[in-house]
Amino acid sequence: MRIGELSERTGTSRRLLHYYEEQGLILPGRSPNGYREYDEYNVDRVMQIRGLLDAGLPTRLIKQILPCLDKPRIIHFTDATPEMIATLEHERDRMTERIQFLTRNRDAIADYLDAVLDKRSGTAAAPAAS
Repeated sequence: MRIGELSERTGTSRRLLHYYEEQGLILPGRSPNGYREYDEYNVDRVMQIRGLLDAGLPTRLIKQILPCLDKPRIIHFTDATPEMIATLEHERDRMTERIQFLTRNRDAIADYLDAVLDKRSGTAAAPAAS
């Protein structure tokens, strides 16, 4: 697929996709005429990158983490400084807290939606177990 389709499928601007390429986060192939060619793998990879950026990780750490998301995993430890380890531990803990917060909110919305739908259908909803 060309960059326009990748941009559309991931909701990521072409400019940002070029930046990801410059940072070594994605590696497109090249067609004979020099156009960038992306395969299906890049759709998931861009979504992973966006999720890690949204979580607050800088691209230099994302570049090191991305191989851990592949199967089989290829992990390089050469740059694992104490500062990097501390940053990753902090970000992991922050993500865990965010997941717990989002889970509570999702459950509250689901309970509310169930109650609204039950009331509309005329059935009484039993309180949800927490």
